[in-house]
Amino acid sequence: MRFLCIGDVIGRTGRNALKHFLPEVVEKEKVDFIIANGENAAGGFGITKKVYDELIKLGIDVITSGNHIFDKKEVFQFIDKEERLLRPANYPEGAPGKGYGIYTKNGKKIAVINLMGRALMGIPLDCPFRKFDEIYKKISESVDFIIVDFHAEATSEKNAFGFYVDGRADIVFGTHSHVATADEMLLPRGTVYITDVGLTGPKYSVIGMKIEDPLKKFLTGIPVKYEVAKGPMIFQALLVEKNGNETFIKRIKISE
Repeated sequence: MRFLCIGDVIGRTGRNALKHFLPEVVEKEKVDFIIANGENAAGGFGITKKVYDELIKLGIDVITSGNHIFDKKEVFQFIDKEERLLRPANYPEGAPGKGYGIYTKNGKKIAVINLMGRALMGIPLDCPFRKFDEIYKKISESVDFIIVDFHAEATSEKNAFGFYVDGRADIVFGTHSHVATADEMLLPRGTVYITDVGLTGPKYSVIGMKIEDPLKKFLTGIPVKYEVAKGPMIFQALLVEKNGNETFIKRIKISE
């Protein structure tokens, strides 16, 4: 199986980048299963039903998320109904939506788990490490692959999580920072890991936003409303092939 893990899709520019680059990547790399983080896909913050449908029509199998999943209040109307939209599994009990799903593709059962870190995130969440243990105990004997989107700020937390689940998860890819890291690796017990796959959206931006907005905030300390940047696009993802004991890893970066 060939898996494509796509970095945070940022607003309309990110969706246009998917339309522009994804078909070629899927064909060239013979991709079987696609996961994309879509929590910034609607105007840079949150996701709407229209945007969700748009991403699914592009061939994405599962949409993961993170701390911005509930930014658009419309999401409460459909998150419980859509099997292919995930929110972090370690939100406290009672939060709408679900944190993992099991999907069948090419005769294989693929579990996708969405988790969020706690360091520097500012949201009172359950422990993502223990939550993985809990989910793994339920599903490990009934699936062929386990893939985790670990949405977190601290690289140390992401790194620690990768080693914690090494040999249990097949792939752990980090999201949230919107800045791609070059540390893709096969961990000692067989888990593919990368700290962050980066963003899919505007190439010339500050984490996807118009450059002048965060600059003004950094220079003055005054709160500024961020807007998604336009212009040249970039597509960033991690391609992983798992074939028995053989593993292939390729970081993908395509830009205009």
